[in-house]
Amino acid sequence: MNTRVLRIELKRSVAPWAGAVVLTTALAFLFLLKGTFDRGTTAWTAQWTSMALWIRGLLFYLWPLAVGFGALQGLRDRRSKMSELLTTTSRPAWQRAAAPAGTTAITLASAFALLVLVGGVQVLANTAYTHLGWLPISLVGALALVAGALLGMGVGKALPSVLTPPLLAVAAFAFTALMQTSLGRTERETAPGFTAMEPNRLSLLSPAVQEVRDTLVTFSASVHLGQTIWLLGMAATGFGLLVAARPRTRLLALTPVLAGAALALLVLPSDPNRMYVVDKTAAELVCDGPVCVTRMQEARLAGLAAPGKEALRLLHGALGGQAPVSVREDTSVLPEGSTPKWSRTTVLLDFDDDLIVSAKGEERTRALVGKGLVPGCSPVGWSGAGPEDIARTAATAWVLGKFEPLPRALPSDLLREMDTEARAVWKKLEALPAPQQRARIDAMRTAALSCGERDALDALTGGASR
Repeated sequence: MNTRVLRIELKRSVAPWAGAVVLTTALAFLFLLKGTFDRGTTAWTAQWTSMALWIRGLLFYLWPLAVGFGALQGLRDRRSKMSELLTTTSRPAWQRAAAPAGTTAITLASAFALLVLVGGVQVLANTAYTHLGWLPISLVGALALVAGALLGMGVGKALPSVLTPPLLAVAAFAFTALMQTSLGRTERETAPGFTAMEPNRLSLLSPAVQEVRDTLVTFSASVHLGQTIWLLGMAATGFGLLVAARPRTRLLALTPVLAGAALALLVLPSDPNRMYVVDKTAAELVCDGPVCVTRMQEARLAGLAAPGKEALRLLHGALGGQAPVSVREDTSVLPEGSTPKWSRTTVLLDFDDDLIVSAKGEERTRALVGKGLVPGCSPVGWSGAGPEDIARTAATAWVLGKFEPLPRALPSDLLREMDTEARAVWKKLEALPAPQQRARIDAMRTAALSCGERDALDALTGGASR
């Protein structure tokens, strides 16, 4: 397709409108919905993989829009009453279809590329860790928009009705919604009394992806391959329907999408742990003595090393040989709702943890001491305040020899109430004989690290918290 044909198609097709709507609405979502796309280490402008996955997540509505605009484009010949005239020309049908299909594909791919470019410029300003692992995620996203538009064009030409575009867009939106909820999810018990919905193989047929929960997580190679096969089959069916002129040919045009779906399901992994995998290069540890962070977060090491070493010194002075000997960023990726797993010898930290995020300056040392004593037993993906926060604050005061509240992003009234109770627990602990104090602290740590039936505050108070 030469430049002249492209300019003509841009003037007489809906492709420019499709590209403009995709770009502007996506940017509106990303910049205006505060607290969703811009939080913590998984913000869409924080890291390359997170950026690519957040933009892919927007396909839950961008893909139906592309399908709907494609169907509207497919009605063009019928609306202009030129169908019979075009069929009498000597030019092959595939050549006639290639011009509008190519223009639509170029426009949507360009809009998606601009969206990625906007995110990429901001990521460059926020991280020094660069890699190309985000590129397949974005390329498959662009292919999804193109394939959806071609499918819409083909269906619009095969079913030339004014109702086809809106109904097809609604059907596409229902498909992405179902893949992200019931059809694409399997219920699984993650901890006693807790269940979580984890993705299954069908969910990977959706162009959209689930919410970004961990910055170290990316798609496996088999996911990229399976989705590419499925989307190429979809695009081939759309172009086949766009070219087909007889009912029998239209039926044959459905073969690629059906074959692509069948082959993709054979390639796509069934185990959620093989769908979303840890980026091993990003998760490599970079250390300053006993304090380590991932390569992705290497820029944070300078501000963490001194507080981390001081926290280890304080813990050793209080706990002796039972104290942890290192501070390390937690690289484990557990299913949402599962019980955390902690180490007795290592203080594991998460840069999205409210306690770590809220700590500034000297508060970081207290926060790391608190994490070493009571890491937290809330199910993965859950947040809140409870008895373990009181136990952590009181135990930290015992280690430091003075009471100082731990930083938390909580309402001031709740913080005052928790600090008052923590101070009372600390004073009662200090009033006990030294051997009994140490026994209470050891019992608290055992309960806090095992995340069993007994909670840390109950162990610290000897059952008095009940």
